[in-house]
Amino acid sequence: MNDNRVMPEQIDAIMNAAEVTVEDRFGCMTVVHAKLSCGFIITETSACIDSANYDRKIGEEICMERVRNKVWELEGYHKMRRNADVE
Repeated sequence: MNDNRVMPEQIDAIMNAAEVTVEDRFGCMTVVHAKLSCGFIITETSACIDSANYDRKIGEEICMERVRNKVWELEGYHKMRRNADVE
């Protein structure tokens, strides 16, 4: 495996191992907490303007995509930092 890349399979494994909770707030907001296997917690939110348009499933999908992107960013930072410490 190329040590200069974060692979989608790595992110999938991290996401699959995460403990995730989903909450509805104020009738128009979704809150997702993802506790990674290392104990680090990522929290994301999604809300709509009008509670009549609120859809928890859509809110959860938006939040989970944001969590995934954050995991990708953190893994990239970790790998870059680890590689820099070696050089």
